[in-house]
Amino acid sequence: MTTSNTGTGDVDAAIRKELARLRDSIDNIDAAVVHMLAERFKCTQQVGHLKARHQLPPADPARESRQIARLRTLAENAKLDPAFAEKFLNFIVGEVIRHHERIADETLNGSAPGGN
Repeated sequence: MTTSNTGTGDVDAAIRKELARLRDSIDNIDAAVVHMLAERFKCTQQVGHLKARHQLPPADPARESRQIARLRTLAENAKLDPAFAEKFLNFIVGEVIRHHERIADETLNGSAPGGN
């Protein structure tokens, strides 16, 4: 993902090896994050269907506020910038709400489910 103007050809072999090791770890973490997000969205899809069946609103601002506060605390404890964590959660929540709105619309109009 990151590019360099200098390349690594003139870098010591031990440094290249350490860089490769770290990048392999990053790649593994990225894969885990994608799989965890997929699992999270499977759960939120189920929530969306439950809300639609019972005509509950797609968004729950009180829960979202609690989740943001919780995530900010988790981020602080993990030495991660809480503002970044909040932006990340807001992005995810926005996508979840969009899915819930689509599910509610499909349930109300009897249309076949589309893609995520």
